[in-house]
Amino acid sequence: MQVDLMVALVGLAGSAVGSLCGVLINTKLSNYRIEQLEKKVDKHNNLIERVFELEKTQRVTDEKITVANHRIDDLEKGT
Repeated sequence: MQVDLMVALVGLAGSAVGSLCGVLINTKLSNYRIEQLEKKVDKHNNLIERVFELEKTQRVTDEKITVANHRIDDLEKGT
């Protein structure tokens, strides 16, 4: 009976160690994947901010062009 108990305890210890190692490895892999996704999100957010600034600059440029065109029209009508 003692041999059976020893075999059961060794099997239990092996299963526990194997399960613990599997959980640790899986957690490490999940954390790595989350970090990679965070990097991609940061790049995307940076791109969105830059596009917003470009659109704002474009609106100002369009307004300047409109004003310049009105001035040209006024000068052409005045001569």
